[in-house]
Amino acid sequence: MAYTPELSQIGSATLRRLAWFRGKPMTETLEALMEATAKTMAEIRPGEVCNRCRDKSMCEECSFRRDRRQDKQKNNAKGATL
Repeated sequence: MAYTPELSQIGSATLRRLAWFRGKPMTETLEALMEATAKTMAEIRPGEVCNRCRDKSMCEECSFRRDRRQDKQKNNAKGATL
């Protein structure tokens, strides 16, 4: 990881409690929260994050790409029927 953000005391406490609830480490919980946020943003405000992005090096894997999510869902559906 290139940058490690510092959390406020409240932010850290919130993340810790969510991690306890999930039974997962804080790092995995933070990743899950970011993925869920990206999914929501891609659905309700498609393209807005991409339009402001300053790093175009990972567009194919980016969680904010709505079309990537739709492709991933199709692939998961195919795998479930096999």
